[in-house]
Amino acid sequence: MDQIKSGNEIRQSFIDFFIEKGHTFVPSSSLVPGGDKTLLFTNAGMVQFKDVFLGIDKRPYKRAVNSQKCMRVAGKHNDLEDVGKDDRHHTFFEMLGNWSFGDYYKKEAISWAWELITRVWKIEPSRLWATVFRDEKGEIPTDEEAAEAWFAQPDFNHGHLIYLGRKENFWEMAETGPCGPCSEIHIDLGEEYCDKKNKPDHVCDIAHNCPRFLEFWNLVFVQYNRINESEFIPLPAKHVDTGMGLDRITSVLQGKNSNYMTDLLKPLMDVVMQLTGETEEQRAKNMTPYRVIADHARAATFLIGDGVVPGNIGRNYICRMIIRRGSRFGGKLGLNEPFLAKVAEQVIQNYGSAYPELLINRIAITENITREEKRFHTTIELGLSHLQEELDSLKQKNLKILSGQKAFELYATHGLPFEIARDIAREQELEIEEEGFRKAMDSHRINSGAGKELGEFGGEDSEIYTQILNKLINENMISEKGVAYDPYTTIQVEGKVLVLIRNGSEVKEVHEGDEVEVIISKTCFYVESGGQMADTGVIKSENGTKWEIQVKGVRKPIAGVIIHIGKVMTGNPRIGDQAIAKVDARRRKDIMRNHTATHLLQAQLRKILGNQVRQSGSLVAPDRLRFDFTYPEALNNEQLDLVEKGVNEAILEDHKILKEEKQLEKAINEGAMALFGEKYGSTVRTISIGDEEIISYELCGGTHVDDTGDIGMFIITSESSAAAGIRRIEAITGIKAYEKISSERKMTWKIAGKLSTTIDELSEKVDLILKDNERKAKSIEELNLIMIRGEYTERLIKDTIKIGNVALLITMLSRSSIEILRKLADDFRNENKTGIIVLGAIDSNTNNPLVLISITDDLIKSKGFDAVNLVKVAGNEIGGGGGGRAGLAQAGGNKPANLENALEKVRTIIQNKL
Repeated sequence: MDQIKSGNEIRQSFIDFFIEKGHTFVPSSSLVPGGDKTLLFTNAGMVQFKDVFLGIDKRPYKRAVNSQKCMRVAGKHNDLEDVGKDDRHHTFFEMLGNWSFGDYYKKEAISWAWELITRVWKIEPSRLWATVFRDEKGEIPTDEEAAEAWFAQPDFNHGHLIYLGRKENFWEMAETGPCGPCSEIHIDLGEEYCDKKNKPDHVCDIAHNCPRFLEFWNLVFVQYNRINESEFIPLPAKHVDTGMGLDRITSVLQGKNSNYMTDLLKPLMDVVMQLTGETEEQRAKNMTPYRVIADHARAATFLIGDGVVPGNIGRNYICRMIIRRGSRFGGKLGLNEPFLAKVAEQVIQNYGSAYPELLINRIAITENITREEKRFHTTIELGLSHLQEELDSLKQKNLKILSGQKAFELYATHGLPFEIARDIAREQELEIEEEGFRKAMDSHRINSGAGKELGEFGGEDSEIYTQILNKLINENMISEKGVAYDPYTTIQVEGKVLVLIRNGSEVKEVHEGDEVEVIISKTCFYVESGGQMADTGVIKSENGTKWEIQVKGVRKPIAGVIIHIGKVMTGNPRIGDQAIAKVDARRRKDIMRNHTATHLLQAQLRKILGNQVRQSGSLVAPDRLRFDFTYPEALNNEQLDLVEKGVNEAILEDHKILKEEKQLEKAINEGAMALFGEKYGSTVRTISIGDEEIISYELCGGTHVDDTGDIGMFIITSESSAAAGIRRIEAITGIKAYEKISSERKMTWKIAGKLSTTIDELSEKVDLILKDNERKAKSIEELNLIMIRGEYTERLIKDTIKIGNVALLITMLSRSSIEILRKLADDFRNENKTGIIVLGAIDSNTNNPLVLISITDDLIKSKGFDAVNLVKVAGNEIGGGGGGRAGLAQAGGNKPANLENALEKVRTIIQNKL
């Protein structure tokens, strides 16, 4: 077998091979699945094509090839626990795949797979085995078609075909829906790879999972629609979906016995080895931390490259956990300072040519990783200490499982992820309850307003719309592409009413007052997407007098079908009526202003804060815009002023906005910004702002103004935290911005009038008033001190007692402040060389109880008194807490009625000790 030199070459040779076979290269989608709320991450190559299998999306090609970024670290597909223990498991990996959407089928898929493996990659045919499906329940036919295709391959050993059942060789997307048999390709690595040959009951073959046989490619044939547990109906169009892990095939072609020793991952471990100063022999004896670090550094690099920053929930939690777990394993190698960014640099070098987003976001990747490592190092020691206390307690009680609630408290308080706590517990032969931890996380997320991370799988009504679409196409009512959709060039179109749906059923006619769904032959109504809200407006009869439907929403249940949701205001719309669809022009214009302003906002944020700023969500509404972005800290007023000024300057420069359609790959290579988690087709719409110099260049399917001057003005209304590592800016444009300025100007006039000054002199006038108030407040404070000191002097004479040579004053004064109590304590210490003073009062500003305790130095040394310990007793009694130092401490609370009891408890402790 000729050895192919690099993993990058292997990836490219796979893609080139299938391009020669008529496939379209489709770039990898983001690790954040676009428009799919059922998945935390893209976990297989088929994810971006799932809607095609479900029949709710169409592509302009029938054959595709790609290398898909995948993460398996949550949910059903979770390989995290196995990472580091062996040579094959990863959290992040690449899936090579070729696809047929109703085009070629088993014969071609198997033939091309055999050709690539044996002729291009020159793997010896005698080492190859294949499996095909045979149903152990006898309900689904045996896949003889695939078996015959294998037997037809040149030099294929017929004795190397194995029949396996549902668990191994039947693929299902879910409990119902598209599914079908699969055929796996295995390679015999040799007898030396069998680690069970000395076991008498071991059978050295594929069916018994012998490690000498490595599965490296799975060919899935999607041919059934599963209705229920036992009913499988043939699909009208059959598909091919294949998947081959790049790490695994690279290990085969490079002749390595470990994925981690290929040129995809070994360079990462080499960086770690250089940092530790260990030799290859030393590394070989302690591979687990090296493998974990290499895997986790790669995963974190790709996650941040796709816009997922470390945080507290969902995807952000996974990113944080991956970095912190990698950092902890670095500690096992003596790496106690942040180091993962150096490994990430190697990841970027390895993968940057295939995934340019890594090069573009290099700074954001390395800075986020280093920042997260630093955060972890500041909290880890205390978190590990508390965890060990909990584990030691388990051992003392002869228990084996730590509650998930305790594990959550360790994460919430000390930033110790569950997975790290579990690693440590297992190292001591203990366990942590995962279900309790997840429930506590969910409860915290919902209570904090973050909501559920994932929704339920949608598309349950797709079947009815698929039937409608096919009927309309067959009757030549619309083209095969579906309803003509153009929200960009006009806000009014004429078309024919094709479908009316009331209460979930098709009807021929609807009446005034009916809630209705309408399909017309063409539409200019924008469907909500990319953060931009859907259009509203009207659909009315051609002459505008017979009937009218008020449109309050628009949706796209499947590719080719646009549903207008509304209410019949007048008349009786009927199937076949000619209609005019008209968008609410003013509302659309307001949305367009806000959408274009959002692009300018992102450009200014990146200019002022750096390219680590990445969009992390947005809302484009008619009355405001909201923009979430990755950034580790709050913006200060100066930064916000610069951003706002920059956007308004771009508006006043009145730049033309260029809107074009391009091939996705071309746009990305030109530097167009893509929104992570958004789904893009092979052809995309680009929005470019700038004349001589490009200010902003993004992929965007939204509607925009023609010139930046159309926006009018831009005002930031708030800046806040949306989540850990995510900031949020809200802003307004156009008429809303004018209304805000007008309102604030009128308020300024009003205030200036009340203060008998002009607007120009208002600030100076306010400063004078504040200074005067400050002087008066100081005078009042001084008078209060004089009065309280008088009260204090009476108490000093009346309530101070002597215990030996120790002066003790414990008393409750009238309404006061903590500042005055401190001054009185100073007075006491000046009068008494040896003594303790305990003062209680009700805060004159908050009405909450206060306690202050002061102790002279000699009693701290000779008697062991500590004001902090005493004040905590008082604080607990008054419903709060306290702190300070041994000689002076204070407490506050929210139970003023308990103040006298608090002082008496402290008195008892002091007197007993004296």
